[in-house]
Order: sequence, then structure tokens, then C-alpha cells
Amino acid sequence: MQKNKKPGMSRREYLKTALSGSIGMMVLPNIIPASVLGKNAPSNTIQIGQIGFGRIGMSHDLPDTMRFDSARVMAVCDVDSKRKEFGKQWIEKWYTEKKQKPNYVDVKMYDDYREMLMNPEIDAVIVSTPDHWHAQPAIEAAMAGKHIYLQKPAALTIAEGRAMSDAVHHSGVVFQIGSQQRSQNPWPQFKRACELVRNGRIGKLHTIKIGLPGDPGGEVEPEMAIPKTLNYEKWLGSTPYVYYTEKRVHPQVGFDRPGWLRCEQFGAGMITGWGAHHLDIAHWGMGTEYTGPIEIKCTAKFPTSGLWNVHGDFLAEAKYANGVNMMVSGEYPNGVRFEGSEGWIFVSRGNVGVTASDPGNAKNSTAFNASDAKILQSVIKPEEIHLYHSEDQHGNWLDCIRENKTTVAPVEVAHRSTSACLLIHAAMKLGRTLHWDPIRERFKNDDEANALLERPQRFPYGTAHAK
Repeated sequence: MQKNKKPGMSRREYLKTALSGSIGMMVLPNIIPASVLGKNAPSNTIQIGQIGFGRIGMSHDLPDTMRFDSARVMAVCDVDSKRKEFGKQWIEKWYTEKKQKPNYVDVKMYDDYREMLMNPEIDAVIVSTPDHWHAQPAIEAAMAGKHIYLQKPAALTIAEGRAMSDAVHHSGVVFQIGSQQRSQNPWPQFKRACELVRNGRIGKLHTIKIGLPGDPGGEVEPEMAIPKTLNYEKWLGSTPYVYYTEKRVHPQVGFDRPGWLRCEQFGAGMITGWGAHHLDIAHWGMGTEYTGPIEIKCTAKFPTSGLWNVHGDFLAEAKYANGVNMMVSGEYPNGVRFEGSEGWIFVSRGNVGVTASDPGNAKNSTAFNASDAKILQSVIKPEEIHLYHSEDQHGNWLDCIRENKTTVAPVEVAHRSTSACLLIHAAMKLGRTLHWDPIRERFKNDDEANALLERPQRFPYGTAHAK
């Protein structure tokens, strides 16, 4: 691949934010040597390294990337050597069966993604890791000049997300977040709904209702011996040390939904799990992709015992400067409902899910509905707003790498969608109304809330600083 020039900023608002000095950077350990910064392998095929081989990597990110001839997955990294070795076998078998070429690729294996980033043959990486290992690999990949496909949510904290967005923009690499509801395959109804709303088909938008499932609590789990194949210290990363038990990490047999998704130490629960998808669609529909709410409040229930401690039932309200009021709760149907002065539009995935073990897949539900069927049949005229058209999320990323273009879900959009989720999570924890400045990315006159913009990181990991 040819070295990509830095893509141009697509929003004046982002430039205003960046130039205002509100952007912080993470202090990172073990920075990639300068000799590999910006290096791209000279090839007609995009050479890809897979960071994290688990449920999402195997069932979604890898097959949805490898089916494109422009991509060649040549490396895999995982802190669990059993998964790493299985990943190598799985990738090589996939290529053998699909391309009828037994020796199409000899997949390189890595225990540490930083070593992978030093390989000059690799053009890009897919990051399919637990949430607490999203921002840091993405930042270091950007510094190493590797293009990035990152699973949502973009980061564990708002400070991390800001640092990641800055690093990607500074490096000029092509970034895509896994907000696949923006692409036509397999859910074209989301873009269609957002275009109808943006073009006034329901009148003046005033309310958005988002349905998100919660997670149940769990039992107290006993301490277990750390599997010999797992580098548990590396898996924990910058988070505090806690004893190993299988339900805290991932299954040692199979690839079912991992337990870390229900531990606040490694994520925020379904508010970022599904919320990163649905709040992104809400932002797309009301044109607030590069900003955020100005007032947030939320009530939520949390488990009082057991290993799993992310939120359960909740009701959140977020107000935006454009006058729109966004409500988020598990009491609403899983999806996004836009309400305007002249009608409403509801959009969801229907009975389609990403993986069979995902909770909250609304079986046999209506994927696309409106107060009047004529709204859904409305034609968007040439002179009206037409949103970014992407046929496929992974394919769009690959195309943008080759053509030096901005993706359908670039890094600042990813950061802002995740930030809105994390703002609601902060309101869950504090139980009171919070006032947010989306330009400075700080809570107004609220030191307690601002302390939640980052999390303490144990040695030797860096500390994110929000300005």
C-alpha cells in the first residue's frame, strides 16, 4: 500500500475544539520506535493484523474483512496463547477453503500487539479486544502508521477517547469504528431513517427514545488458578489487580459471551455495549455527530453483590443544545424512535443480531416503522440531505484505505457517540443532574463529575489527562 496523506477534517467544529487546546494526550509506555512510524508495506493488498481473537473477532470482524480480495489477514495476537494458536489455524483454514489455496498465508503469531505493530509488512490492524483494551492499542497503532478498525465502544473513558481521536487525526491513518448500523449490509433501514428525519419528514424533531437492555447480576465466583495459556497480568492491563476467575474473563472452552462485559472494571455495561450503536444513530439522525448533550440525568439499579456489577434497569434523559430531548431506557423497545411535530419513525435491527449470544436481540420485532406508512415511502430529492453511503462497514474501511478517504464512522464520531454513553454512565453513578460542555469536554463546576472523565491506571501504564 502507498503511504496515506492525512485525511482532511470534515467538521469545523472538530477543528475549533482541537485548536482551543481542549485536547489531551495519553502518556504511553513502551512507545513504538521512531523507525517504524508511518511505515506501510508496499503491496497491492492491505496486509492486516488481528489484535484479539475471541467471539467478535471470529464471528464478525475477521470473516467480514477476509471476504474482500483487497484484504489479507497475515497476523494474529492474543494474550491467551490457546486463542492465539487457534486463531492462526482458523484464519489459515478459512483462506484454504474460500480461496482454494492451501498455502495462501502463513499467519504470524504475537503475544504482544506492540511487537505486531513493529512489523513493517502490516498496513492495518483490527482491534477486537475487551473494552479496557480499545483506546491504547488504537493510539499506538496510529503512532505506528497502521490503519485501524476498532470494535465499539471507542474507549473506556472520555479522556481516553479524546486522546485516541487526537492521535488518529495527527497520524493521518484511516480509522473505522464498528458502528455497522451505519452501513447498508445488513441494516439499510438505519441510514434511511436518519435521512428521513434530517429532511423533515416527521416535522421538527423534539424527542428521541432509545431502548437498551440491561444486564443481570451474578453470583460470587471463587478464585481460580490462572490458566497456563493466559497472560492474566497483560489481560488486566491498566485496571486494578483482582483475582482470576473464569467468569471474569472469557470461557476457556468455546467462544460464548465473555464475563468481562458485566464487570465495571472493564466496561460500563450495556449503556456502551448497545448504546454505542443506538446513540450513534440518534446523533446521525439529529446531526449532532461532533458534539454531545448539555444536560444529563439518570436513575439506575446496580447489583449489590456478586461478581457482575454493571447496571441493570435504568432511565436516562439527555438534553441537546438543538432542543432535542433523548430518553434511554430498557423500558422502550430495543431500537431508536425519532419523534417530531408531524409524526414518528422507529428503527431497529428487527430479529437480526451480530452474534447468537448477544442479549437484547428483539426477536420478531418490526425493524422499520412510522406513524404513517407514507413517511417511509418518501423520496429523498437530489437537492436534499443525503447521508454518507456505505455498503459494508469493513468494506468501507478497506476502500477508504485504498482511496485515502474518510470512513462512514471516523474516529471523532466514534469518540462522541461513546462519550454520550459515558456521560449517562456518570449520571448513573452520581444520581443527579450533570451539566456538560461539549466543546471543552468538561462538566460545568463539578469536580466530582470531572473526576469520572478518566480512571486511575496502575503502573506502568500511562495516565490520560482531560483538559
